[in-house]
Amino acid sequence: MKRFFETIKNIWNIEELRKRILVTLGLILVYRIGAFVVLPGVVPSKLEMGSDNPGDLVGLINMFTGGAFKMASVFALGIMPYITASIVIQVLGFAVPYFQRLQSKEGESGRKKITQITRLLTVLITLVQGTAYLGMIWSKGAVDPNVTSAVFWVSNTIILMTGTIFAMWLGERITERGVGNGVSLLILIGIIVSLPQAFISEIESKIGSNGGLISFVLEMVFLFLVVMVTVMITQAIRKIPIQFAKRMVGRSAGSVPVAGARDFIPVKLNASGVMPIIFAQALMCLPSMLGRQVGGESSAFARSMSDFTSLPYNIVFFILIVLFTYIYTALIVDPKQYSEYLKQQNAFIPGVKPGNATAEFIDTITSRITLPGAIALGIIAIMPAFASIFGVHQGFAYFFGGTSLLILVGVALDTLQQIESYLLMSKYDGLIKSGKLQGRGSGMQGIGASM
Repeated sequence: MKRFFETIKNIWNIEELRKRILVTLGLILVYRIGAFVVLPGVVPSKLEMGSDNPGDLVGLINMFTGGAFKMASVFALGIMPYITASIVIQVLGFAVPYFQRLQSKEGESGRKKITQITRLLTVLITLVQGTAYLGMIWSKGAVDPNVTSAVFWVSNTIILMTGTIFAMWLGERITERGVGNGVSLLILIGIIVSLPQAFISEIESKIGSNGGLISFVLEMVFLFLVVMVTVMITQAIRKIPIQFAKRMVGRSAGSVPVAGARDFIPVKLNASGVMPIIFAQALMCLPSMLGRQVGGESSAFARSMSDFTSLPYNIVFFILIVLFTYIYTALIVDPKQYSEYLKQQNAFIPGVKPGNATAEFIDTITSRITLPGAIALGIIAIMPAFASIFGVHQGFAYFFGGTSLLILVGVALDTLQQIESYLLMSKYDGLIKSGKLQGRGSGMQGIGASM
């Protein structure tokens, strides 16, 4: 505990890091205040957006926006249109040569063009989603009768679009002047704001029951274990050793060969991150919609596909996650690109021929570790269902796994890593000034990080 407070003190003593943390907290506060500003002409008391079921699409969007979606605030769409636009551009980068060229060959100018295209696409997506959202509000009769339809549609469409663009701007400012990835932090805050209430509800549900305290303690132990396993899966990598070619040292007459440095290619166990769960969860609303069209609201199929604790829901959800993990990993991990990069760096994998043989070797390793990674990701995704079945309150059960836990762990680790880098840089500055600079370890954390 003493070491923890010393670390906090060291963080606060670094002026640049202190300013960045304060900027981050200030911009997050602005975002949370905007989540409570209701759209003009909307009557919140008449607004019913469905349940908070994490298996429901509305519940998922509401979770990402920190409750702003169900409150019909100016940030009702939050940062989600920007996330959608980024995913679309990323997928186009795998399939369309123009976007491939922008991403890999045109450097900084290509990245600027991609940023501009992403922003324009965000505006278009916001117009479509905003119109659909306002139509849903209108259909539920949650509009003040004194407001004319033209004023309601035009003004609120502009406000929703402005809110999304402003949220996108806040995320970019946090990334530039704060700590961590701004867009990810805004999603993290949207998820974590519901944690205190869910925690309180869980405590209240256990107080009056027999053995409630023991049950609650066991739940906390289980949650801790799940978080630790998620951290391990998120951080786990398979190191493929590489060696750089020998180089000649000395004058031409007396030069001697020196063995090249050794390094590794880090292939992540979960290279796809949280994306398979997001894709799978978006598709899970289709079976329930189809079931309602065929058999009505009372059909067993529709009910099971709407209940995240049901066996059919979790079987389909698990299979979709495994499939999307393979698909997304195949898209983002390009063995040929690794092979070309090794050739450019005059490096090779010991015992493997350069070129196609190297690409096939990396592809084989990636395919082998993707299976356990996909299964582990699928188990984490369906963990909230098991927690709910064993008596955990629904709102709190969702933090036992799924999208929320993976985002919380991933963003927290990324932010802590940036803070740690500032602490290390501060320490290195002191060593340099004192003339006692020691080795900093390997200059590379795997060539995959530089690609």
